[in-house]
Parts: sequence; structure tokens; C-alpha cells
Amino acid sequence: MYIDQFAEYLKLERNYSDRTVSSYCCDLTLFRQFLTETETGLDFLTADRDVVRLWVVDMMEKGEATTSVNRKLSALRSFYRFLRIKGIITASPVQGVKGPKNKKPLPQFVKESDMNRLLDDTDFGGGFIGVRNRTIIAVLYETGMRMAELIGLDDRDVDFGTRNIKVTGKRNKQRFIPFGTDLEKSLRDYLDARTSTFGQVQGAFFLSRKGERIPRHQVYLLVKDALSKVSDVSKKSPHVLRHTFATSMLNHDAELGAVKELLGHSSLQTTEIYVHTTFKELKEIYKQAHPRA
Repeated sequence: MYIDQFAEYLKLERNYSDRTVSSYCCDLTLFRQFLTETETGLDFLTADRDVVRLWVVDMMEKGEATTSVNRKLSALRSFYRFLRIKGIITASPVQGVKGPKNKKPLPQFVKESDMNRLLDDTDFGGGFIGVRNRTIIAVLYETGMRMAELIGLDDRDVDFGTRNIKVTGKRNKQRFIPFGTDLEKSLRDYLDARTSTFGQVQGAFFLSRKGERIPRHQVYLLVKDALSKVSDVSKKSPHVLRHTFATSMLNHDAELGAVKELLGHSSLQTTEIYVHTTFKELKEIYKQAHPRA
């Protein structure tokens, strides 16, 4: 009875879609079934906080995803809020019950050996486009900058004298990223190819085949195409190369705070996720290599 009233309330007063209403009602039916199966002698109106917590524990022990558990808990919270609005109950048993924390997926990255194959052994084709595409891959991998930061680069931002690139990040925060001799050669080769194609131009650093600042979709597609040649990671985007940069730095003993500054993170907590990524890789290596793993 109460579920039907709640469904009508969601449709008529909250204007929820039929699909959402059906999902909420299904979750409430599962909770009612749990109350019956656990033989608590409780129903919707007599359920207390402890039994709600037991339901959460039961779902987690059955292997339900944290997102699913939190969604069901949200449906229950809305249901008891409705019962309070209608004056059917005075207090919600869901109040104070916290759901499980959603696990953040670890960032994907490309193996170092695959990146070496891509930059050292892969034919990107001749002419301006081939040189440009390889240089973009190299810049993303060797500096860790974001795609938007790469697109926004101007000629004046690349200083060959000090081997630094000035990057304008989120909220217009600027930082300097150093680069080595290999990337310097790639950048100079690109500028030579650009001059041969368009003459002496000043302004945007990376250009499209029309001589304009390269757009986002072109960068995304060229990275996706390049990574497809060497890696089977499910995501093949410029941001994966940023993850790859951070992971490679930490795998080669870079200090976490330094990686934070190079990435332009405002918080060290954001950078720490890459520590978990590298540890996960170490665990896989251990399992494969140790005879008693």
C-alpha cells in the first residue's frame, strides 16, 4: 500500500519518469523482502536504524556494487522522507545511516615498453601531419600536460634556451614544465616541418592542416589512433597519456610532491591515486614472477 502511494507521489508531485519510479519501487520491494526473510518481525513502519544497517551489510556480503547499494539506500531515504511528509511516521530509520564509499576506478595507463615502441618504432608517416602527430604524442607523454593545455600552447610558451614549457592550466594557473633533449629534437623537427608547410608563422604552436590552432577532436582522434597500434587499454585518450606520464615518473622514483607540481594538481591527494596505480602494477608483476605468489 505504502509503495503504491509513494509511486503516485513521485509521478504526480515530483514528476519522476516511469523508469525512475519503477526502479525506486523495486528497491523498496527488496527491502520489504529482506524484512520478511530475516524474521525481524518488522515492517516499513517499525523498521529501525539497525535493520537498515543490516540490509546494507547483507547487500555488501552478497557482492553488490557500492553504487547499487547506495542507490537502494537513496530510494529508501526518499521513501521515508515521503512517509514523514504525509505524517505517517515521525522519524526516519535511514537517518544517520551511511552507505559504503564508492571506489574510484584506478586511472588507466600505457606500459612503458609500449610507449617506447610507439615513439621509437612506429611510422607516423611523412610530411607535416606525421611529424606533428608524433610530436603531440611525445609532448603529452613527456610532460603530462592536459589536452586543453597542449591546444592552448603558443610559440612564446616554448623556451628552447631553458628547455621549459609554460603551461596555462585550470583557473588560468600557470606552471613551467621542463623537457629533455629527446623532446627538444621532436619540437624542433616539428617547427621545421611547420615552417616548410606554412612559412614563418607566429601564434598557436600546434596547427591543423589548414594552418589554424589544432582543434580538440583532431588531438583526440590522433591519440586514439596512435595508441591503438601498440596498446590494448580500453581508454585511448590524451588523458591516458597524462596518467602514463605520472605513473612512469613514480615508477622511476620521482617524489610525489614533484609529480604534483608537474601535473598542476592543487592537492597532493589527487596525485596519490597514481601511487595506487603503480602498486597495483607491482602486485601483478609479483604474482606473475614469484614461484609461491
